Amino acid sequence: MLKIEHVFKTFNTGTVNEKKALTDLNLELNDGDFATIIGSNGAGKSTMFNAIAGSFYTDSGFIELDGEDITFTPEHTRSRYIGRLFQDPLMGTAPHMTIEENLSVAYLRASEHKRGIFSHVSKSDRDKFREQLSLLDMGLENRMNTPVGLLSGGQRQALTLLMATMVTPKLLMLDEHTAALDPSTAAKVLDLTKKIIKERNISCLMVTHNMNQALELGNRTLMMNNGNIVFDVAGEERSHMTINDLLNKFEENAGKALNNDRILLSTKEGV
Repeated sequence: MLKIEHVFKTFNTGTVNEKKALTDLNLELNDGDFATIIGSNGAGKSTMFNAIAGSFYTDSGFIELDGEDITFTPEHTRSRYIGRLFQDPLMGTAPHMTIEENLSVAYLRASEHKRGIFSHVSKSDRDKFREQLSLLDMGLENRMNTPVGLLSGGQRQALTLLMATMVTPKLLMLDEHTAALDPSTAAKVLDLTKKIIKERNISCLMVTHNMNQALELGNRTLMMNNGNIVFDVAGEERSHMTINDLLNKFEENAGKALNNDRILLSTKEGV
């Protein structure tokens, strides 16, 4: 349902700061795939997400989603059917707007093709918001008029997840969305993430620094280096892989050892 073919992106071309961020990137994601992504800093993980989301146009190649070429589709249009969470909990919500207002904006944007840009949420919509918030088990359903800026990071990230999936997206992209949370809250948000993805069969790409998550979550593991996918494993082969196997495959295919301290620390601590 997602196809990326021969995508290149270079920033600051022709200057001393030139950076080849994506180099002949190719990826096919099947409907319902949940792929975890591992790679060192600067490997191209977030840049790939930005290319898919339309944060910039690629230099060459094409991106297709659900059979539609979206290579030059504006970012605001893609946001109607692509959900995205960032590592920073502050990035997914408007702090001065209430919980209800944030949910309303997200709901109307994603359902715009059905309801029209000048639609308003109804009482039944608000009841739906309250019902969905109750699933977070954070008491937010009783705080609908609270400005989001007063919530904790974990509450805001859980709310952002709800906003991104309230109208089931064609693709959900999670960019280390639990990394900035305390362990207990991170586990809660991750459990909620797995539940929503499974129940709605959402196709998902998830960047993680945790090697255990990379092998245990979803059905595929991708490893990136120098703006490209150097290893892609799924099925029976993935089910029998260990973390050391994954590290060895990266070194074999990338020509160097994985050197991300956070990733390597996770292999020792199991966190």
